[in-house]
Amino acid sequence: MLIVDDAEFIVERITEMVGDIPGIGTVATAQNYEGAVHFIREHTPEIVLLDINLPGKSGIEVLKDCRKDIPGSAIVMITNQGNPYYKKQCMQLGADYFIDKTKEFETIAAVVTSILRNHH
Repeated sequence: MLIVDDAEFIVERITEMVGDIPGIGTVATAQNYEGAVHFIREHTPEIVLLDINLPGKSGIEVLKDCRKDIPGSAIVMITNQGNPYYKKQCMQLGADYFIDKTKEFETIAAVVTSILRNHH
């Protein structure tokens, strides 16, 4: 599993939330486009939790690369940009889930659990 977010406290909270989920395995992190794409190409994570607002290229660019490089992985967008425009764009580009950090942050563990259950 890969968490891509440049906010360290968000990464720490998500890591804590998903750390106890059975079958989660390794939780890796990246802070930007380059780190995310490098990890994706090297390790093919089963689940990618992805912020839209990243330094440099956005998480939407990471999403496009994920769909090209790891088509079978589950992509979960996690963002403060919870407006319908971003949600529609991300879903059209192949995101599996779209979570608004401001309202739905606590659902992350349930979404990850559901993905693991459905992928195995």
